Amino acid sequence: MSGRKNPFSEFEAMDEINVVPMLDLAWNLLLVFMIVITSSVQGISVNLPKASAAAGKIRQSTKAITVLADGTIYLDSFPVTMSELEIRLAALKASNPNLPVVVRGDESITYKRMIDVLDLLQKLEITQLGLVTQKLVK
Repeated sequence: MSGRKNPFSEFEAMDEINVVPMLDLAWNLLLVFMIVITSSVQGISVNLPKASAAAGKIRQSTKAITVLADGTIYLDSFPVTMSELEIRLAALKASNPNLPVVVRGDESITYKRMIDVLDLLQKLEITQLGLVTQKLVK
């Protein structure tokens, strides 16, 4: 056997698993999930009041509370009552003490409805708060 080569020497056992395709799939699923969630939050049509200065960028962990003209309240894209909103925000606050929240309110809602939402945020000690407005076009 001095001059012959073993025909099975090129077929060696694999001792590692290639995880790159699995990671590519995971990143693609994460990207699709983020796009779907972002589009669903922005899908609620609200007539925002106008302000001369618009706020900065919103972080990914930010929760959006939307109050429509008819008084319906949404947390992100899900309709909730005030008690459900309190329960969900309390749970989110427990997992993230610096929970950022933005409040979007239709310009025709009553002042009391907005104060109810802001009082709830104060009760839960949520201090990172933003009010969303449209930029005033001059």
